[in-house]
Amino acid sequence: MFILVSCISISSDADSNIYRQADAYRLKDYLDHIIAPDAFRNYQNTQELDRVAAYIKQRVEQFAIPCEYQPYQVAGKTYRNVICHLQTGNAQKVIIGAHYDVYGNFKGADDNASGVAGVIETARILAINKTRLKQNVDFVFYTLEEPPYFRTENMGSYVHAKSILNQKDQIQAVYILEMIGYFNHKPIQEYPSGLALFYPKHGNFIGAVSNFSSRDLGENYCDSMKAIRQLDCQRLIAPSFVQGVDFSDHLNYWNFEIPAIMITDTAFFRNKHYHTKDDTVEKLNLNKMAEVINGLTYVLLEKNK
Repeated sequence: MFILVSCISISSDADSNIYRQADAYRLKDYLDHIIAPDAFRNYQNTQELDRVAAYIKQRVEQFAIPCEYQPYQVAGKTYRNVICHLQTGNAQKVIIGAHYDVYGNFKGADDNASGVAGVIETARILAINKTRLKQNVDFVFYTLEEPPYFRTENMGSYVHAKSILNQKDQIQAVYILEMIGYFNHKPIQEYPSGLALFYPKHGNFIGAVSNFSSRDLGENYCDSMKAIRQLDCQRLIAPSFVQGVDFSDHLNYWNFEIPAIMITDTAFFRNKHYHTKDDTVEKLNLNKMAEVINGLTYVLLEKNK
C-alpha cells in the first residue's frame, strides 16, 4: 500500500527571506573538496574514504560544532562514520545524515556528494541560528551505504542507528539527504509502477519519502518548502516493498522504528547518470540544492517548536 499526497500551495506572512541562507558558492566549494579528481571514495579505497571523512570533520568543526569518528571493522579494514553534535541544551534530538561513499570508480557528484554538501551547509546555517533551535541536532556522515554492503549490518547507517537505540525516545526525526542536486524541467521523470499517473512528469521537484509512521515529517518538509516559496516538493508515503522507497540510509532507522524520511531528487528515476562516470558536478543545479536546504532549515527553526 502507498499513499499519494497532493501538495497545495500555502501562503506565509513570515519574512521568508531570512530562511534563504543556503549558499550555492559554498556548496560548490564543499563538492570540490569531497570529490577528488583521480581517487574514488569506494569501499576498496579506505585512504580516500579517510581523506573525505577528515575533510568533513574539519569543515563542520569550523562552525564550532564538535565532531567525532565512529570507527568499525569490516573484513579487516577500518571504516568511519563522522558524527557532529550541535548541543542546544534541549532533551530532544534530530539527526540529519548523508552517505559519503560512492559506487565503483565514479565521482558520485549527485550520489551522494550532493547530500553530504547539503548536510554540511545545513550545519553551518543551524550553528548560526543555534539559540533558536528547540532540539539538539546530530549531523551524521555515513560510510558503506553503497554495494556490496547495502542492506547489510556493515552499512554506516546501520552501525549508527544501532548505537543510538538507548536514545530512541529522545529522537524526534531523522532526515536523510540522498541525491539532492539533479533537476530538469523536461518530462524525464520516471516512477515505480503505479505512481506515474499521480505525480509530475517533469524532473523539477524535490521528493520527501516516508513510511506511514514518519508521514508527518514529509508533510512538514513540503509545507516548509511552500511557506518560503522554494522548489516544488512532492510527498510519497509508502512501505519499503515499493521499488526505490528504501534505497538509502533511512531504511536502517525504519528497521529500528525510528522516524525518518529521505529527501531526494529521486535518483535513477530521474538522473540517468546514476552510478556512471557521468555523475559529475557540472550536471548539478546548485541553486536548487540551496533551496532544498532552505526548506530543511525552516523545518528545524520554525516547524519543530
